Amino acid sequence: MTDNPASGFPASSSENFDDRYSRQILFHGIGEEGQKKLAEARVVIVGCGATGSAVAALLARSGVGASPLGLLRIIDRDYVEASNLQRQTLFEESDAAESLPKAVAAARRIKAFNSQVRVDARVDDLTPANAEELLGPADREGRNLGPIDLILDGTDNFETRYLVNDYAVKHSKPWIYAAAVGSYGVTLNVIPGETACLSCIFPAPPTGMVETCETAGVLNSAVNLVASIEATEALKLLVGSRDRLRRSLLSFDVWHNDRAEIAASRPRPGCQACSERNFVHLAGEGRPHITLCGRNSVQIHEQHRPVAFAELSARLQPHGTVRFNDFVLKFWREPHEMTLFPDGRAIIKGTTDTGVARSLYARFVGS
Repeated sequence: MTDNPASGFPASSSENFDDRYSRQILFHGIGEEGQKKLAEARVVIVGCGATGSAVAALLARSGVGASPLGLLRIIDRDYVEASNLQRQTLFEESDAAESLPKAVAAARRIKAFNSQVRVDARVDDLTPANAEELLGPADREGRNLGPIDLILDGTDNFETRYLVNDYAVKHSKPWIYAAAVGSYGVTLNVIPGETACLSCIFPAPPTGMVETCETAGVLNSAVNLVASIEATEALKLLVGSRDRLRRSLLSFDVWHNDRAEIAASRPRPGCQACSERNFVHLAGEGRPHITLCGRNSVQIHEQHRPVAFAELSARLQPHGTVRFNDFVLKFWREPHEMTLFPDGRAIIKGTTDTGVARSLYARFVGS
């Protein structure tokens, strides 16, 4: 078998590639050249919950990252549970039963329906300390894969979105903001130097009472609509159709039939990120402890030390119920539940008090 260097594919796979994406290639906006660009694209999805899993599935089925030169990196700090299955389309009941990390479960599912896509699953929390690594061009072995083309929002909090925005503006990387809660969805394309960024539109995070999945619920139809828009804008950008990109903040409510757009075609003068180049979120200034969407829980993310699950399980057995696999250790001691990851990061369920969470972590894992 000989390779075709021009395409980046083994010669014998060309026919299969063309057949798989034939209906997409027929679309005038993509064509053969556009499909090749999608295959060679390197995209990062931050968060693989409702929106993130939907957009990951759409892009993987579209062939994004389906060549040795391409990449679809999925970053997520969380694990699958039953309440996710109503809207998080990449996951199944077996994933929830095993408490699989969402990035791992997503990678497995994508490989099952499109083995051509090169998926890089990262079970991690995006922070100022690791943003350059997780959003950068290198893989986990440190090999340079070439520049990342696009960053997509699948997260559930403004702290992480501002961090992504800082990184994207600093490095001139396009990214797409997307969110859904209740029946409401919103999305914004950010092209640094050309359009408004997230800090241009929202100079400060929302204050007061802010609805979340936990307080307002969420319709899977709202999630899939915003993910479809995000994925379509991503395809436009990746094939080079920048003139077709929407340059506004688009919001809609699928239940009340409301729709609105705010112009975002130019950066805002005086913007902390765009204009002042003051990347406070990337510097980690004032970064709060994050309470996860949809759960009464706190994440302990300051710990970065390997954890031997078998050894810890033996220590925890007298104090509660323990179960572990290669990816997570679960420990139940009423009224709390702890999910521990191999790097020492933990999610404490059953409280929103960071003091209580830290105390439980110190008591049962160590300080």
